[in-house]
Amino acid sequence: MKTIINTNNAPAPIGPYSQAVAAGGLLFVSGQIPMNPATGEIVTTGITDEATLVMENLKGILDEAGVNFDSIIKTTIFLTDMQTFAQVNEVYGKYFTADFPARETVQVAGLPKGVNVEISIIALKP
Repeated sequence: MKTIINTNNAPAPIGPYSQAVAAGGLLFVSGQIPMNPATGEIVTTGITDEATLVMENLKGILDEAGVNFDSIIKTTIFLTDMQTFAQVNEVYGKYFTADFPARETVQVAGLPKGVNVEISIIALKP
């Protein structure tokens, strides 16, 4: 059995997928990009602003699911330029306090809507 999670506090899906799916005690959150959920506009004012909006979009979905960043067990970060890793990592680190999730960060040739960063997560869902 699975439960679909959707919220207005994160961008609406731009394809045939859900913002998140809860199943088997886990929450699978689709990759979030720096899209303003209220306007649908892409933020392009710099990688720090972009990463912050991605993390806030993830927060909106986690809140809707009734969990928080402490529940995250795995993240995947996609970057179009590995030179931005330190800036994204700094923003990312502000959302966690301890017991950090497992993670990988990969450079990709391109991301949806031409963005520079996308992050997906897996969390525990009691």
